[in-house]
Amino acid sequence: MHPSEDNAQAPAAIDTQISQDAQALSAQLALLRNRVFPPVAQKSLRRFTSGEVAALLQISDSYLRQLALAGEGPVPAKGSGGRRAYTLEQINELRGMLRGKGRPPLPRRQEGDHLQVLAVANFKGGSGKTTTSVHLAQYLAFQGYRVLALDLDPQASLSALFGYQPELDIGENETIYAALRYDRQRRPLREVIRPTYIDRLHIVPANLELHEFEHDTPRLLAQSERGRETLFFTRLTEALASVEADYDVVVIDCPPQLGFLTLAALCAATGVLITVHPQMLDIASMCQFLLMTADLLAVVRQAGGNLDYDFLRYLVTRYEPQDGPQTQVVGFLRSLFGDRVLTNPMVKSTAISDAGLTKQTLYEVGPQNFSRDTYNRAAEALDAVNGEIRQLMLQAWGRSR
Repeated sequence: MHPSEDNAQAPAAIDTQISQDAQALSAQLALLRNRVFPPVAQKSLRRFTSGEVAALLQISDSYLRQLALAGEGPVPAKGSGGRRAYTLEQINELRGMLRGKGRPPLPRRQEGDHLQVLAVANFKGGSGKTTTSVHLAQYLAFQGYRVLALDLDPQASLSALFGYQPELDIGENETIYAALRYDRQRRPLREVIRPTYIDRLHIVPANLELHEFEHDTPRLLAQSERGRETLFFTRLTEALASVEADYDVVVIDCPPQLGFLTLAALCAATGVLITVHPQMLDIASMCQFLLMTADLLAVVRQAGGNLDYDFLRYLVTRYEPQDGPQTQVVGFLRSLFGDRVLTNPMVKSTAISDAGLTKQTLYEVGPQNFSRDTYNRAAEALDAVNGEIRQLMLQAWGRSR
């Protein structure tokens, strides 16, 4: 065989092969997104049925119908059979209109209430951090809160669920790293916040450049002459303080490792949710996570970090009620941690998994895409978890609603 022919058939270098695979996969993901969300590949939020709107506003469907017939409030779209459907913007308009009619005040921080910063953490992948974060952020936005979703994971799963393909849509210095970095390219957090297709819900997306913070921080901490300027655990807190007036709650999706980004999130947080998959290997992994976290946070506290949480809770995720061993593990956790384990677990659901196939959440796809029982079971479980977390927020603010 001719030498040139032999060279032509030689396998590519492993780094070249991986790069080619990544580029091919990225191109196919872009094509898939264009097919799912044409024509400009941007996501949009569905409209809500009158029954869903009535539940969100805590009014009866008949009263909502009376408002529509009287021409009060926004005009809903009408589908087959005269069924009314509302956008989230219209729902929030109705909230404001009903405020002076014996309804509770708008779900908003009041004077003296501190910004709620909720960090969702665990260093084991697959524990449900991103699923928890995205559904919690959307639930709170649907309730009328002003929400900032912060993606701290370089893998950018949260960003993908909000319609961003990291390697295509997120440029250099357009993640939270821009507000945390130590050089002159540092930017105000406000400049990297993006709106989403959900009213009152904004996002700081992620991509691989977040790794730079993990690389920069230990190098600069070793340079003692930089002094307190290099204290990584204050930087995220300071960045969030700069936009505090614009939001009621921040939901942080932490990366699946206990690095400087996760520690910065834990130092900025007012509440911490640790996701737990009820399997013994996951419990053993969580034990190591807790031991490491305790040691590192003790060092941070000694260095002046503020670690005063309103609450710390364990959230059981991907729970299968009919699975005997899982039920035993949950009972074991409750016997150890008591009411620090949320009463409601995040139940494993094919509806949530199926929604994820098109980079959507259960709240986005809506009940029309599943059987009523399947959707209702999943939605009720999600609402129970998120409602419990919301109550913890309200308790921290000193009120019940």
